[in-house]
Amino acid sequence: MNLESLIIKLKPVMRRAGEEIMDIYRVGAKPNFKEDGSPVTLADKRSEEIILKALKRLLPEIPVISEEDPKSHTLDVHSKYFLVDPLDGTKGFLDFDGRGSFTVNIGLISNGDPLLGLIYVPVTKQMFFGVSESGSYIEEKEGFIKPIKVRVSDWDGAIAVASEKHRSQKTDQWLKNKNITDVVSASSSMKFCSLAKGEADVYPRFGPTMEWDTAAGHAILLGAGGFVTLGDGKTVLRYGKKNYRNGDFIAWGGLSPQTCFQTNAS
Repeated sequence: MNLESLIIKLKPVMRRAGEEIMDIYRVGAKPNFKEDGSPVTLADKRSEEIILKALKRLLPEIPVISEEDPKSHTLDVHSKYFLVDPLDGTKGFLDFDGRGSFTVNIGLISNGDPLLGLIYVPVTKQMFFGVSESGSYIEEKEGFIKPIKVRVSDWDGAIAVASEKHRSQKTDQWLKNKNITDVVSASSSMKFCSLAKGEADVYPRFGPTMEWDTAAGHAILLGAGGFVTLGDGKTVLRYGKKNYRNGDFIAWGGLSPQTCFQTNAS
C-alpha cells in the first residue's frame, strides 16, 4: 500500500465530507444525544457515510472503526485499521459562532502505532496530512502545499495548547506545576495541528478521549517531529486498547519531556 497515493485519493473524500457538513452548518442543525450524553447531528452521519463508502471502495480489507458506528466498536481489528471521526468538535459545530472549530479526521493504525493521518477544517478549507515516518504538510488552499515541523523550544517561554471545552482541573494543575502560563485554547484535533505547525509546544490532556479523537492528529504530529506519551511523560501512547479508550496523555512538540519531569516534578 502506497501511503502517499492513499492520501491523494482520500483528500477529495475529506473535502466532500466537509462540504456536506458545511451545507448543514449554514442552515443550522439540531442535535440528538447518544447514551453517553454527547451530541450527534445529521452532519456527523452524512460525513461518516461519505468516508465509510470511500474506504470500503479503496481498501475493503482494512477494518474501519468510526465514532458514529457503534457496531464497529466491537470489531476484532488486525494489524491495520482505520479510525474515523467524521465530525470532531460537534459541540463547536453546534455553537454556530462562525469560528469553525470542528474537523474531519481519518487515521490509519499499524501494529498499534499511528501510520497516516488527515485532518480537514471545513470552514477554512485547510487540509493537514502526513505519514508518521516521512513528514507532514498543510494545504492552505487546494494545490498549495507546504511542509510543517514542530518548533525547537525549551521550557522557558513554552506555549501550551489546551482543550477549549474539556479542560480539567488536573490539566490546570499540571500547567501550574510546569510553570507554563502561556496557554492557548483550541478545539478538536486542531490542538495537534497547532503543535505540528510550531505554534505551540505541548498539549496535556488529562481526561477521557477515544482513539478516533487522536489517531489522525497523532500521526500528523509524528510526521512533523513531535510525539505523544501517556501522562507519565515516558510511555508512548498506543492504539488497539479495549473499547478504544485513551487514558491521560501529553502531546509534545519540540520540548523534552525528560527535562520537564527531571527539573519540575509534577
